[in-house]
Amino acid sequence: MLVTAVNELEQQWRAVRDALRDEVGDAAYSTWLEPLVAAEVDGDRVVIGAPTPFLRDWVMQHYADRIRSVWQHVNPQVRRVALDVRKHAVAPVVRPPAPPPNASVAPAIRPASDGAARSHPLIEDYSAPIDPRFTFDNFVVAKSNDFAFAAAKRVSSADRPPFNPLFLYSGVGLGKTHLMHAIAWEIRRQDPDRRIVYLSAEKFMYQFVRALTTNSTLSFKDLFRSVDLLMVDDVQFIGGKNNTQEEFFHTFNELIERGSQIVISADRSPSDLEDLEERVRSRLSWGLVADIHPTTYELRLGILHSKAARMPNVVVPDELLQFLAERITSNVRELEGALNRVVHQSTLLGRPLTLDVAQDVLRDVLRANEKRITIEEIQKAVVAHYNLKPADMQSKRRSRVVARPRQVAMYLAKQLTPRSLPEIGRRFGGRDHTTVMHAVRKIEELMGEDDSILRDVDALRRRLQG
Repeated sequence: MLVTAVNELEQQWRAVRDALRDEVGDAAYSTWLEPLVAAEVDGDRVVIGAPTPFLRDWVMQHYADRIRSVWQHVNPQVRRVALDVRKHAVAPVVRPPAPPPNASVAPAIRPASDGAARSHPLIEDYSAPIDPRFTFDNFVVAKSNDFAFAAAKRVSSADRPPFNPLFLYSGVGLGKTHLMHAIAWEIRRQDPDRRIVYLSAEKFMYQFVRALTTNSTLSFKDLFRSVDLLMVDDVQFIGGKNNTQEEFFHTFNELIERGSQIVISADRSPSDLEDLEERVRSRLSWGLVADIHPTTYELRLGILHSKAARMPNVVVPDELLQFLAERITSNVRELEGALNRVVHQSTLLGRPLTLDVAQDVLRDVLRANEKRITIEEIQKAVVAHYNLKPADMQSKRRSRVVARPRQVAMYLAKQLTPRSLPEIGRRFGGRDHTTVMHAVRKIEELMGEDDSILRDVDALRRRLQG
């Protein structure tokens, strides 16, 4: 009877998981729901295990009601869903094997070894190493990056290019390079014989110039135009280099024609890369263009929890992670570096992991991330963005064309300044602090539902912080 009950539970959980995947999409599913385990049934209550307290709390807040509703369709007797932390539970979902290396950086992805027709003696001279720390499994997905994540996963799993090129763009340290490495690892896992070259645009330019000076351009062209996957990072750096752009243009066309996948990254969209020739910008826009927005507090906290969970023999207090997520907003790279600095100071010097220690160790980083934006600057930026009058920020008008931008300005004032809610309210025509609270909650809700609001807020944030 026990075995039968366990089998029924697993069958129900499998049906629930499949329905949830269809609803939330692969990106959100793999990050938040796939690690969960159906642990036990207690009357009308199902207990689900999560590997960490952070994941348990996130699922409870964002998905618990939906899990219960879906489960009731599978089994009408289920009325309640509970989550607890079960680090050693065995999940019914079997993940693909993780990338193999133990070293911090693995050798460059090698060409096929099944004959001269698919090998090239110079491929390791051109391709940079692929970092094994950057995989899809440890990429934390949120609203700001879920589209780019889903596109990268699609490229890595397709037999033929689903879109060509995949063009990823964002500011520094937001995950472009992580996704490119993850694509390479996943393709390598599926087919070790795929010919992959990953390099920066600067190295592409350097290797091209070296080929010109050493009369080896034929070898250069032969390699780059015969790969299965070409990944070029920070393509904006070939701007203004006419000869390099010419070679890149012909390489791009050749690879497209032979059905090879191309993945490109930059700090701007193709249309904004003004130093590139029009025909190159046009080619870069052929496929799918996916941008990664600035991080939110929730995403930064999720990244810190994920990184802290992988640190052996270290328990980082939640209040310390929350402090770092709140204070370091520039980019993910600096955020992870800050956590490393605090933990290493604690480990090497025997200091406790406390907020006081973090503030002492990170004085320079925290000073650089201090918010000096004023409410007046925010109001001016919002007025210009929405083509309003300055008086609209203080007016009593409630029409949506004015009220919504005013709520955006209140939200940004709460996020980007240290001012209290009552003070923010006073700067918006003497409004009560509860009005500011409502505005903040409303914009947070709309950012999760309306892409246009999300784009507006991101654009204004970039403008104010830039």
